[in-house]
Amino acid sequence: MATLAPDISLTTSAAARVAAIAAKQNKPAILRLSVEGGGCSGFQYKFGFAAAPEAGDTIAETDGVRLVVDDISLDLVRGASVDYVESLGGAAFRVDNPVAASGCGCGTSFSV
Repeated sequence: MATLAPDISLTTSAAARVAAIAAKQNKPAILRLSVEGGGCSGFQYKFGFAAAPEAGDTIAETDGVRLVVDDISLDLVRGASVDYVESLGGAAFRVDNPVAASGCGCGTSFSV
């Protein structure tokens, strides 16, 4: 059973971007955040669209858009916020992760 918990959050900017992409691709507005080994700092964030939450997922909801994280990845991103930022370097989803001890310059990997 999936749980709705304050362990993760999705900003309104990220929710709006997920909703726009999902509408274009005719998919549900559900963004999955997972953590994999690798990257230049040890772990890396991976984003993808999900058809539905899975058993054991933690779900954050903002403006009708859901962010889902599996229970294994949650231990590495507990308390994190997912934002969508646009800058001169491009636009991307960014994870503000209080668990990370350090990260890489591009913001896609981290260590604990």
